Amino acid sequence: MTDPAPLTVDGGPDVSSETSYLPRLLRAAAAAMPDRTALRVKQTGVWRDITWADYQRHVERLAYGFAALGVGAGDRVAIQSENRPEWLFSDVAAASLRAAIVGLYPTNPLAEVTYLLQDSGARVLVAEDQEQVDKALSAVDDCPGLEWIVSLDGRGLAGYEHPKLLSVDEVIARGERHRAEHPLLLDEIDATRSPDDLATLIYTSGTTGPPKGAMLTARNVSFASTILALPGGLLGASIGPDDALLSYLPLSHVVERGISTWANLRTHTVVHFAESIDTVSADLAEVQPTVLFGVPRIWEKIQAGVAIKMTGATRLKRGVYAIGGRWSEVIAADRIAHGGTFTPRARMLYALGYWPLYRPLRKRLGLLHVRHAISGAAPIAPDVLSFFLGLGIPLYEAYGMTENSAIATSNFAGRMIVGTVGEPHPHTELRLDETTGEVLTRHPGTFAGYWGRPEATAETVDADGWLHTGDVGEWVEGTHVRIVDRIKDIIVTAGGKNISPSEVENSFKASPYVKEAVVIGDRRPYLTALIGIEYDTVADWAARRKIEFTTYRDLSSKPEVVELIAGIIREANERFARVESVRKFRMLTKELDHEDGELTATQKLKRVAFAATVPHLIDDMYADSTAYPGADLGRNG
Repeated sequence: MTDPAPLTVDGGPDVSSETSYLPRLLRAAAAAMPDRTALRVKQTGVWRDITWADYQRHVERLAYGFAALGVGAGDRVAIQSENRPEWLFSDVAAASLRAAIVGLYPTNPLAEVTYLLQDSGARVLVAEDQEQVDKALSAVDDCPGLEWIVSLDGRGLAGYEHPKLLSVDEVIARGERHRAEHPLLLDEIDATRSPDDLATLIYTSGTTGPPKGAMLTARNVSFASTILALPGGLLGASIGPDDALLSYLPLSHVVERGISTWANLRTHTVVHFAESIDTVSADLAEVQPTVLFGVPRIWEKIQAGVAIKMTGATRLKRGVYAIGGRWSEVIAADRIAHGGTFTPRARMLYALGYWPLYRPLRKRLGLLHVRHAISGAAPIAPDVLSFFLGLGIPLYEAYGMTENSAIATSNFAGRMIVGTVGEPHPHTELRLDETTGEVLTRHPGTFAGYWGRPEATAETVDADGWLHTGDVGEWVEGTHVRIVDRIKDIIVTAGGKNISPSEVENSFKASPYVKEAVVIGDRRPYLTALIGIEYDTVADWAARRKIEFTTYRDLSSKPEVVELIAGIIREANERFARVESVRKFRMLTKELDHEDGELTATQKLKRVAFAATVPHLIDDMYADSTAYPGADLGRNG
């Protein structure tokens, strides 16, 4: 099938010829709407407004502070923090000096912090609290380029004395003195900007090796913010100051950064910051965002939470949900068959169920006002998409990666095809390699390369400017792209059959009882799987059946739980050909963890590292032994 021509937007901006710099966007917003709310942050249970004028003032004070510490054009400023306004202030302050931000995940253990600081050569690290300061102080002697550690929260640091440690208040005080001596510094720097300025280093997840720093330039960031803001684009029909967003996924991730910082500065949405990651569910219910991005794990967890609540509800509520659930299946099926739009029948059923079920459920979930929702960063099971479509929530799957500034494809209203990641974004060229089927993209958001790794850069971006994503894709109806899997993850069985493990894994994870599913089978005679339970959901299931248990390990080993999982796998196997069905599985006896090296900071599985931790389970599935919790599902699955 021939590749579609690159898409364009009639009357859209010429994104390739003009760069909109973040500090200039902020300055324009502060001048046009100084008293309008830009950000809201929850502190001690109360939401506090930060206006556009406040935003600009905080950024300027921090920019002068960084300048007083010696930060200048081309330098790197690292930040390790949960989502909070200071993350954005640091980001734009660094850009004001033509410096680049390096985002570290709060969950990065010491070894990774040391590596990232060494590799990036960051001169300054902004550390959120005592936990992050402790990591930085433990790493500082191994990071000769790190000159300063700036703490945002001084609680617990009263007794700390280190020549490189400063509070953010001390940095701002130094900055005020620097401003008095150089009052025109930011204007002078602004006049020297270039589209090729390094805006940020975003480190890849490191699923197959040490993380690599992807270099995004000011031009890349400008392109991404433009596409995110286009009417009818990734964030919905139109987006602006009346839209509420909740920033909860790590800002070190390119998509959260693009929505909460880059697009926010262009569209003037109101970004809310949760009090902590543990309060996200409550904050969603309070904020009721209009646009919401989530990785598949978030959507799966919401769906699983509904299942738990319904099992413990009153008989009347369960009855209403049972009827509404059947209507939801019809609504979802109709919408899927018509590109995501409501048919007359679907609209009628939704109207009948709106007040007794759909409205109260959506309000409780914090999704009442969501008019555009996006799932990305990993494949999502079609059953999960169907669940939300049936509740009236327009959830669209999108696709991108750090190396193309997260801009590649998306499903759009009225043109959705479930099971695909949609169509190329405007101003984006996309084709599939004729030999391998690899997805290739080309647009002004293509990154400048990997920091200090010219060979890896040359392997990723060819001489014609095509980015080799590492994903295998296929065209659906000539317009939409389906991602088959990562090239490196494709399983080739002993019989020579190519199998996508993620498709099989997602069929299992569509169940509210399954959190992790890892399919094994490369150069093996048949497929097997390692399964990790969704603890809360399975614990509720077991408690209602009076099954006693103590720990995660104990619960996952119960014969009743093993049989529950076996039933899920048998049902999923019916959707696949015999060679694609899982014949044996074993239960994981612990939750996978970033600090144990099994997951990346973005919760992606490190397959090679994970497999090295469980060779006994894998070997057992290809032997006749039954020494570990699991099941032999038989030759026919």
